[in-house]
Amino acid sequence: MRHYEIVLLIHPDQSEQVAAMLERYKGMISAGGGKVHRVEDWGRRQLAFQINKLSKAHYLCVNIEADQAVMAELEHAFKFNDAVLRHLTVLRKKVETAPSSMMRLVEREEARKLQAPESREPRAEA
Repeated sequence: MRHYEIVLLIHPDQSEQVAAMLERYKGMISAGGGKVHRVEDWGRRQLAFQINKLSKAHYLCVNIEADQAVMAELEHAFKFNDAVLRHLTVLRKKVETAPSSMMRLVEREEARKLQAPESREPRAEA
């Protein structure tokens, strides 16, 4: 079996259904004898250029181990799912389980958002 990294751009109005879509794809992978090594939800992000008159999309990154038949089935499912705006599948030489650089960036942004309200509290003046 080969290792793949799949990045999905999902319609921003379908963000609530991302978990259900991910479970369906995970089921397809495990039913074909594959494994899911890493799932990263990068959230809703700005696109570099508009796709179907949309300027934002919900990003997902999934690292899997699967054979060619499972990959063909997944590609077919991505193609006919209207919520998937774009998908990119990259063949990897080895399994990737550590957080990606994009996920580390997302975690830093979330930490910064949590610290921002604390720093804006009014100070007591003497």
